[in-house]
Amino acid sequence: MTTATNRAQMQNKVPAVTFNFWLIKLLAVTVGETAADYMNLDLDLGLATTSWILSGLLIAALALQFAQVKYVHWIYWVSVVLISVVGTLVTDNLVDNFGVSLEATTLFFSVVLAATFALWYASERTLSIHTIVTTRRETFYWLAVLFTFALGTAAGDLTAEGLGFGYLEAGVIFGVIIAAITCAYYAFSLNSILAFWLVYILTRPLGASFGDLFAQPTEHGGLAFGTTLTSFIFLAGIAALIPFMTTRTQGKQERRRCPLRSHPDDGGRQFATYRRPASTAPSTE
Repeated sequence: MTTATNRAQMQNKVPAVTFNFWLIKLLAVTVGETAADYMNLDLDLGLATTSWILSGLLIAALALQFAQVKYVHWIYWVSVVLISVVGTLVTDNLVDNFGVSLEATTLFFSVVLAATFALWYASERTLSIHTIVTTRRETFYWLAVLFTFALGTAAGDLTAEGLGFGYLEAGVIFGVIIAAITCAYYAFSLNSILAFWLVYILTRPLGASFGDLFAQPTEHGGLAFGTTLTSFIFLAGIAALIPFMTTRTQGKQERRRCPLRSHPDDGGRQFATYRRPASTAPSTE
């Protein structure tokens, strides 16, 4: 358990929410879709073996992530990539190995994610990612992230395959919904935390739809790039963007300490809901 001294010294463990944040997030969720298919089908490891291997890697990555006292870019984003793959595999196992329908899986993870947010808010009185400065908050954060990926996988597959829209059409649908949420945030002052988590959930099926579009064969409505090439393309994009993102934000992250009771986003209160400062430009968060 994190000590009181460590809590006072811990900085926010999540990167600033910028355009680059969303771009890397989209690339990561696309890799989550294609890498799971690559290991399961192309390497012929099967769902069970693939799930065990990647779950082990995820546990190791999260252990390293939790051991830090501040945001470390490569550890954080490796964890995001791995949790996106594992979230995909959780849904795939339920559907393929246990015969749970996509409709039931989508509903189940919607309820589980809502329960996670409810417990998080009841415990911390905020869902803001600007104050991930304790072990308990970080635990809730990563649980929520895992369930957003599992839910996004189910919702994306349901839209593209179960409802027969196709990968491109499903991607456009989720893109339009994200655009509508963004407009509501900027034009109608939609709550920033609500807007963030809605977009975070929806970028999963958006990225997965375009990942399948690139990877799947033409007879299945894809572009036939294959899972190997698609995975490496998007992994290369992540590897190129992370140093760029870190270079631009590192100075700000190093200057901004985030003690439990005095973070500027919390208005000096321990468990305040984040409010966008009037003097700053609006962000997606």
